[in-house]
Amino acid sequence: MLIKGLLKTGLIAGIMMSSALAHAQTVGPNGETATPSAEITLSDAQFSSLKEKGLKAALLWHTSSDFINAVSAGATDEFAKAGVSIAVTTDAGFDAARQRSDIETALTAEPDVILALPLDPVTSAAAFREAVANDTKLVFLSNLPSDYKHGSDYAAIVTDDLFEMGKQAADALAADIGGKGKVGWIFHDATYYVTNQRDNAFKTTIENDYPDIEIVAEQGITDPARAEELASAMLLQNPDLDGIYVTWAEPADGVLAALRASGNKHTKIVTLDLSEPVALDMVRDGNVTAIVADKAYELGRAMAATGLKALLGEETPAFIVAPALTVEKANVLEGWKESLNREAPESVIKTLN
Repeated sequence: MLIKGLLKTGLIAGIMMSSALAHAQTVGPNGETATPSAEITLSDAQFSSLKEKGLKAALLWHTSSDFINAVSAGATDEFAKAGVSIAVTTDAGFDAARQRSDIETALTAEPDVILALPLDPVTSAAAFREAVANDTKLVFLSNLPSDYKHGSDYAAIVTDDLFEMGKQAADALAADIGGKGKVGWIFHDATYYVTNQRDNAFKTTIENDYPDIEIVAEQGITDPARAEELASAMLLQNPDLDGIYVTWAEPADGVLAALRASGNKHTKIVTLDLSEPVALDMVRDGNVTAIVADKAYELGRAMAATGLKALLGEETPAFIVAPALTVEKANVLEGWKESLNREAPESVIKTLN
């Protein structure tokens, strides 16, 4: 759910991507091995040992959204078990300069742990240095400040299980088209380890697990506003496509527009990240067959648990991933709640009823 907003900043291309994308598992931005978030837990005794210390946390976010609200809820609930109060919560509005100011302001509250998504690797690296010097524990969502070292500078990066998201998308589309046919692949044509691994996982899963499905058309995209145009061209050259993978939900909306404009009810779409317009098409039995979502509440819980472990002096994994979730018409209400810790949009609920 964070991809749409990050693209607006124009900063994704500056974030390092690992060369290990061919691995059949999620790896960190510098090739770090992934640890499942389910392994990041504290015992009752550990929670109790922290309760009387009067610890404080700061949640320094890049924006506000349903996704961030769910991440914050997961973190807040986990911190509460250890008696950690939330001293500061900020929204930088996708402005790196504003985020730097937010960091400086938050540090005056002397938080013991900070959870944040750094917008700009260079700006945030300088801004967080005071926190590092103060031994404030830092846990980052998806992105990492430039030249920061695990252990000495930060406790962990927490993100989605990127490979699993792409794999689940491939499995869902394959199931819908009966394990055979022709599909298109619309991928994020920029250097960002999050989208690159998700996209490539779809492609490699189709190629390795579904010999009767052929990817006959490939199209990179950087600007979601061009999705309808690019999809129209793909469909003109390949009118018999059985399915299309779209890198995330916003461009998927443009692909849907192209299909509707041509009266195409045959070609199925699978995409990533929950979106009301895309979900509405799915529950109306349109072109969308499935949406693969992240578990935002679990991301927040794991971030907080990692920070607490760091405060206890424990070693923490460098790179932690939360599970993916395939959302289809049959489980859209439950899936929305599990992913975003809120009810599905009213329009989706009304359509189902």
